[in-house]
Amino acid sequence: MRIILGSESKSRREILSDFSLPFEQVPSHFDEESVPYEGDPKNHALTLALKKSETLGALYPHDVILTADSVVTCQGKIYNKPVSQEEAFNFLMTFSGNWQSVFTAVAVRKGEDVYSHVEETKLLFNPLTPYQIQQFHSYCQFMTKAGGYGIEKCGNLIISRLEGSYDNVLGLPVNSVQKLLLQVGIDLWDYLKPLS
Repeated sequence: MRIILGSESKSRREILSDFSLPFEQVPSHFDEESVPYEGDPKNHALTLALKKSETLGALYPHDVILTADSVVTCQGKIYNKPVSQEEAFNFLMTFSGNWQSVFTAVAVRKGEDVYSHVEETKLLFNPLTPYQIQQFHSYCQFMTKAGGYGIEKCGNLIISRLEGSYDNVLGLPVNSVQKLLLQVGIDLWDYLKPLS
């Protein structure tokens, strides 16, 4: 059975590629801005993941579709992908020294059957100076990331503490994916890659 990863995310592709599970990456092209935020980040992430799943389900009715969406929140506000470097700078100034949460919703669809789960990871940011934020934006990817930062590689410099799944912050929590794929008969334990 064919697996469709309904995402343009490089991180999600890399996480799923850690397994020998064959899949095809297809962006959903669902307009995320069409869904207004109503104050519940968990529900917002889930709604977006399900909308992406629904969009692709119409195109691939016989395949297993895996979609996800991540929402970054801090002090009651959500932070999407920044529209400019200035906005990304302001995001990190807000996060500096504060806790934030990343909610990632995952949906797995097979025909009319849809299974979903939302996972939360809490992050405590280091106090950051304007110079450090500028350095971060000079050397680390951030424009394509919710919240205007990535945790991988040099992103570890900005995080003091993490509570929850690291993969969740990258955009695809493996434990959630495993549980949901089991609902459609796919066990990631059967797709572990041999040691090279």
